[in-house]
Amino acid sequence: MRTLKALLVTLRPKQWSKNLAIFVPFMFTLNQYWRPFTPEMYSMLARASLAFVIFCILSGSVYLMNDVSDLDKDRMHPTKRRRPLAAGELSARTAVAAASLLLVVVLSVSYVLQPLLALIGMLYVVINVAYSLVLKHVVILDVFAISAGFVLRVLAGAVVIAVEPSPWLYVVTIFLSLFIGLNKRRNEILLLQDGAANHRATLSAYTLHLLDEMTGVVTSATVMAYSLYTFTAENLPKNHAMMLTIPFALYGIFRYLFLIHVKHEGGDPSELLIRDRPLLVAVALWAMSVGLILYFAR
Repeated sequence: MRTLKALLVTLRPKQWSKNLAIFVPFMFTLNQYWRPFTPEMYSMLARASLAFVIFCILSGSVYLMNDVSDLDKDRMHPTKRRRPLAAGELSARTAVAAASLLLVVVLSVSYVLQPLLALIGMLYVVINVAYSLVLKHVVILDVFAISAGFVLRVLAGAVVIAVEPSPWLYVVTIFLSLFIGLNKRRNEILLLQDGAANHRATLSAYTLHLLDEMTGVVTSATVMAYSLYTFTAENLPKNHAMMLTIPFALYGIFRYLFLIHVKHEGGDPSELLIRDRPLLVAVALWAMSVGLILYFAR
């Protein structure tokens, strides 16, 4: 039981909220494909939910492999040293065996559900393995690798329900995930300070000024891309009601920047979303407004 508990902790259920990105294509096609209480509606929801579970297991398996790869460095990290592998509560051999078994099972299920979904899942795993072994040691590419994971989640969400979202949706996802990744690097530098290079070599190449400059670029790009998306995407309501969601998106971005620069948080975006009530409320209001607008403004 102790080993199972350690495995579950290493799968990082708190991080699974990132996989909610799979539901984004589903949400943004409400006005095109949804009709209340129809078999098609329930089928799409069920398939998206199954894809969410699949990616939760995929990402958990990746975390297992990543923790094995970073075992020695995590032991020197002020917070990561508490992880089961770094703390000696879980053996590397058990973690590798569990990750391999989970990957075989979940990719097989993905293929049965949708062969292309299995391909996306395999690509997600390959990119993350490449990140653990190589890309996280390459400046700037390390952040792009993180961004690719979010784009693949959105792509998986579209594939599994057989819809074709606007290209703007992928553009917004890229910029928003870069925004989160850059600020995560900023938090790591502040947290580790002089020991940052010992934990990850690329952190010595980043400076707070450089990260703030890049964050400024992707923040502006995110706001502009989302704003343009709300009134130019062909699949959205023609009355431009989606523009009403822009204030919620802006507040969420500004609140996140406040937490990063003033409160010096942001090392774990998933936990930050759960812990910070104003940010959570902003995201919830954005999601509710998007759903209501797309459903009623056909």
